[in-house]
Amino acid sequence: MARVVERGLRRTVGVPGLFSTAYGNVGSSIYYALGLVAAHALGLTPLVFIFAGGLFALTAKTYAEGASMFPEAGGSSSFARHAFNEVASFFAGWALTLDYIITIAISAFFVPHYLGAFFPALRHNPGDIVGGLVVIALLAGLNVRGLRESATLNIFLAVTDLITQVLLVVLGAVLIFDPSVLVNQIHLGTAPTYRELIFALSISMVAYTGIETVSNMAEEARDPDQDVPRTVNYVLIAVLGIFAGISIISLVALPVTQHGGEYSTLLGTKYVNDPVLGIVSALPLGTGLQTALRDYVGVLAATILVIATNAGLIGISRLSWSLAEHRQLPAIFARVHRRYRTPWFTIVVFSVLAGLLLIPGQTDFLGNLYSFGAMLSFTTAHVAVVALRYREPDRHRPYRVPWNVRFRGGELPLAAVLGAIGTFAAWASVVALHVEARTVGVAWMAFGMVAYFLYRRHIGVDPRVEARIARPAAPDGFHELAYRSALVPIFGTDVNGDAMRSAARLAGDNATVDALYVIEVPPQLSLESGMDEEERQAREVLDSARIRARERKLKVRTSVIRTRNAGAALVDEARRRDSDVVFLDTVHAPPSEAVLGPTGRYLLRERPCRIVIETDNRPGNGTAPK
Repeated sequence: MARVVERGLRRTVGVPGLFSTAYGNVGSSIYYALGLVAAHALGLTPLVFIFAGGLFALTAKTYAEGASMFPEAGGSSSFARHAFNEVASFFAGWALTLDYIITIAISAFFVPHYLGAFFPALRHNPGDIVGGLVVIALLAGLNVRGLRESATLNIFLAVTDLITQVLLVVLGAVLIFDPSVLVNQIHLGTAPTYRELIFALSISMVAYTGIETVSNMAEEARDPDQDVPRTVNYVLIAVLGIFAGISIISLVALPVTQHGGEYSTLLGTKYVNDPVLGIVSALPLGTGLQTALRDYVGVLAATILVIATNAGLIGISRLSWSLAEHRQLPAIFARVHRRYRTPWFTIVVFSVLAGLLLIPGQTDFLGNLYSFGAMLSFTTAHVAVVALRYREPDRHRPYRVPWNVRFRGGELPLAAVLGAIGTFAAWASVVALHVEARTVGVAWMAFGMVAYFLYRRHIGVDPRVEARIARPAAPDGFHELAYRSALVPIFGTDVNGDAMRSAARLAGDNATVDALYVIEVPPQLSLESGMDEEERQAREVLDSARIRARERKLKVRTSVIRTRNAGAALVDEARRRDSDVVFLDTVHAPPSEAVLGPTGRYLLRERPCRIVIETDNRPGNGTAPK
């Protein structure tokens, strides 16, 4: 009986893809965070962003060390699992689920506000609430059906977004920048009051939503040891520079004014829900150019926020899958749709929760609640990385948090310690100053922890002990062969071995063939997700493929590839194996790969070797030489 050689995951995302995804998530928050913070911080808004940026920098460094050690979905939940136990892991993960829900809600809510540049009714209730709910519903439906992210599109939009934000800073610096305007609008103790300043500091971390993205994407990085730390550094430079620049220009464009003894800025009143449009409106560009720039920023911001909303859905899908796989949530959260193979239950449940939080239309409420969950999650990540320095000092750390000192027989990372103190203090201030965070946030955590202990008791598992959903063990494989000449990717249910028979006619007797079964994992799932049905089908198909190859006296090695980008994974395999030819049988491929699908187009573009495509049972139609 033929057996499958389990080759594991295919890591196909490089630094550009990691950066674009991370910056697309973190950088998108400027479109709503600026107004939320400016409403309370007034003239000190740039300093508040810079302070929050310092905490973000410390947290990003901590995530870089943790994610390079454990390149898997889960972020702070994963770090806590390795450092402590399952209770701490679920605590961090449950706080993180709140963050993802808020990210979905707040990003979706601001989409219609930027589209309000074209449709003014979307800039206020009920238009913005209805518009936000529509965005969530559409994206939830698309994700249930298997919406896939385009890495090329993400990179393009992230670069476009970054260039646009830099352009706004440059235009503001050239046209309106005046240092005296910044200084003269600060009246510390009055505008803002000390309470309002602390209030602004407590919600400012909403500006840095998305840092968990780096950790979740680490499982797909080509080289997590190098790519993750480099990505973190690039994102830090871009985000801190842009946020500082835009917040400075915004207060020159829309300075703090006094009316009836009250101080305010249009950033926190008229433009609180579309602050970047407010900046554009205040630039002396002329009516025509200003209108064109407003329309452009409105479309770009809305698009970026839709992608951020979708990233929240994907993030919470992966996180809940990870929690369910570790028996921290009921198994239904790890159940995939029978047809679309996506975690439909998770997507529906958390989309509904996000919609419920969006309905009141209170952005302050959403921002405060995000800070509550984020600070808990970040604090747990810092403490976990510190603990791992002492509990597992010899573990390979491709990246280490800076500023290390010898302390009690170990190496203490001061950056992580300072980060833990800072994020915990921020969490304490959120709880002290924000009633909604104190009630809803504490209730969310209490409900989750009680439910976790009851669930573990129900399934008879110690709450502290790691437990995973059992998967079928991969059967034993064959020894590696020294020479490989043809690579045959197999999709779908080719149990008759048609692709292997066609390859045999092409390669001839005594040739060596690598039969690779390709499992494309939806972005809503972790690459490590079970997908047991696909694994079973892969074994059946590859068993048949080897039998057909033996009938033709071919040497064959069978493997399974799990990937999000089949084309990139096959190019990597062809180059690694030094294959002479890649044979694509599009006749027996699924509809998405029929004739010449995205995999074939990618292979033809990269051309790692000779490509032969069979479109009508006659190999040779579409040969592309190297």
